[in-house]
Amino acid sequence: MTKIEALIRLHEDPNNQVFEQVKNELVKIGDDAMSSLEKAAQKNCFGDEFNERVVSLINEIQRNVLKDELIQWINSEEKDLLLGSIIVSKHHDTYLEDSLVYDAIQSLRRAIWLEFNDYQTSFEQIKIFNRIFFGVFQFKCLNKESYSPEEIDISKVLESKQGAPLTIGLIYSIIAQSLDLPVYGVNLPNSFVLAFMDYNQSNFIINQQNDFGVLFYINPKALGDILDAREIDAFLSSRNLNPNRSHFEPCSNSSLIKRMIEDLMISFQHIGDDRKASDLNELINSI
Repeated sequence: MTKIEALIRLHEDPNNQVFEQVKNELVKIGDDAMSSLEKAAQKNCFGDEFNERVVSLINEIQRNVLKDELIQWINSEEKDLLLGSIIVSKHHDTYLEDSLVYDAIQSLRRAIWLEFNDYQTSFEQIKIFNRIFFGVFQFKCLNKESYSPEEIDISKVLESKQGAPLTIGLIYSIIAQSLDLPVYGVNLPNSFVLAFMDYNQSNFIINQQNDFGVLFYINPKALGDILDAREIDAFLSSRNLNPNRSHFEPCSNSSLIKRMIEDLMISFQHIGDDRKASDLNELINSI
């Protein structure tokens, strides 16, 4: 019998002091104890109380693992947007397989890449991108006041092809950046658009003014319609919001992932899952 298996057996001890010591030891072991704990939960050899303790312990270890992964992500230099989205989505789908998400993104990327050539303008490339992403693959932003966890979880949205504008926009941006298109998220209040950055100084060539270094904006809620800064300004005015630079410039990947966590927390609150909502609130505070 291994040390982990011995500790799991002690987990049924009715003595609260022994139980807490065993629990703390298993939490310290963390992810390495998960396989044995899951087997014990499936067998349910020691009664309902033992099983409840094991399931609770599994959930606690999973929360700690995801918290550690997100903190590592925050402290990393690259702050890969896809990896951050996967870590957050695991708070909804604990057994999400990273490889399936990466494969789905690569499949979409390849379908779009095959239509590109070196002679296309930025506008032409986005037109092609939209035709394949929204047309061929039929991705769609849902227009709702609140979203379910499935509509925010990147793996579920990749399967269903529909979801919250933030998640659809993140998928769009992740694929675009993998194709060397400078498309980044703009964190508008109660909305979400993408900015195609003007790294080639095209605005100067076409005599168009943009004070934020953006060539044009992309609206994922409208199947990739092209917007300019005036339309962003009009959107803000319609909601009685005072415009500032953050409404027109791309935000950091950290800000996008924080917003994804907040949206997922609200979705759990909406369906009455207070425990997961509380876990996510703790996660936000930790970063």
